Amino acid sequence: MGRRSGSADLPLHGGRVPAWLGQRMTRLGAVIAQAIVLEYGRDELLRRLAHPFWFQSFGAVMGMDWHSSGITTSVLGALKRGLAPLSSELGLHVCGGRGRHSRATPAELVAVGERVGLDGEALARSSRLVAKVDSAAVQDGFDLYLHGFIVADDGRWVVVQQGMNDGRKQARRYHWLSEGLESFVDAPHAAVEGANQGQIVNLTDRRAAASRERQLDLLRNAGPDGIVRELARLKPAYGKASAPAAQAMLPHLVMPDHHEVRAEDVIERRLHGALAAAADRGPEDFAELLLVPGIGARTVRSLAMVAEVVHGTPCRFSDPARFSLAHGGKDRHPYPVPTRVYDRTIAVMKGAVAAAKLGQDEKLAAIRRLDQQARRLEVTATGPSVEALIAEERSRSHAFGGRSVFGWEPPGPVHADESAA
Repeated sequence: MGRRSGSADLPLHGGRVPAWLGQRMTRLGAVIAQAIVLEYGRDELLRRLAHPFWFQSFGAVMGMDWHSSGITTSVLGALKRGLAPLSSELGLHVCGGRGRHSRATPAELVAVGERVGLDGEALARSSRLVAKVDSAAVQDGFDLYLHGFIVADDGRWVVVQQGMNDGRKQARRYHWLSEGLESFVDAPHAAVEGANQGQIVNLTDRRAAASRERQLDLLRNAGPDGIVRELARLKPAYGKASAPAAQAMLPHLVMPDHHEVRAEDVIERRLHGALAAAADRGPEDFAELLLVPGIGARTVRSLAMVAEVVHGTPCRFSDPARFSLAHGGKDRHPYPVPTRVYDRTIAVMKGAVAAAKLGQDEKLAAIRRLDQQARRLEVTATGPSVEALIAEERSRSHAFGGRSVFGWEPPGPVHADESAA
């Protein structure tokens, strides 16, 4: 998964992640990160985190609001908590966060540098420069309020930070990746994610190099007073119509305002491929290899979506809503979080990762086959509509331990085989 640029609309949502979900996100986020490092290496995990489409899907599969700005805060918080005990093993350190935690990032990086032998002051400088570029050099109407800096023991890093526009009730997320970064002021972003606000002042665009030089010349030769005079001279021209400069075409992920997951938010052939793979590979692989008490068809279906988060390529994450069908959402969209299924998914992944660390990779291989089968079957597989799948899940929510910010789901229709979770 390489460096890329992109943008997306993110509705600005408030509220907090309840403890019962935050604890599960911490465990699942950490074990998915471990699986990616085991399968593809530490650098690949950093690349994934710098990919805005994957990042949104990662948050959705963990039960957060699938389309909202809150995914950024909750995912970074879950990784910070979940990876801290594993920092020596993985060689990864998550610093920063929201509000006062973002302002503490430079000090955290200096401390990391002292522990692992990196130049912490240089990392702190990088953190400040990244924040300064996205708050000053890119003037797009969004005020930064969150800054997360993930650094590896070899000095490579990824930054995820987010700004808000209260007037529009929207957020914009920015992704940075140190890999291949040659300049902090010449097209440095791995991705920009947020609502398209028309033309913005982006002095980091390569096409703005001449503008940056002229601004420095003007400051050196004319001084502040001269700049004021130049602005006054240009003012009459501001109201004249002019053709906007050509904008680079960027991938644009639109996260809608509606809370519910709709059919148009999901690529059904991919969903049907995951469902078919769960039905096909589940009995063969999971009964013999994973041996987790109580595992059933519903858990294997969630595992198929987790498997794609671990193994999928960039083009697979253009519909983040699909990944919310693994573990629902805290606000009951697409349905309440099935806590029994969620806990079994974590248990299966932890067991697979623990075995792989001992050189026994059969369980991780079973999860890999699940993803491979899903991609093969999606060409021909058919299945229920998104609406039908959501309706079925809601009807069985109590049996699956359904929970949301509104509380536990009450009993619904009785089913003959509730062990299918």
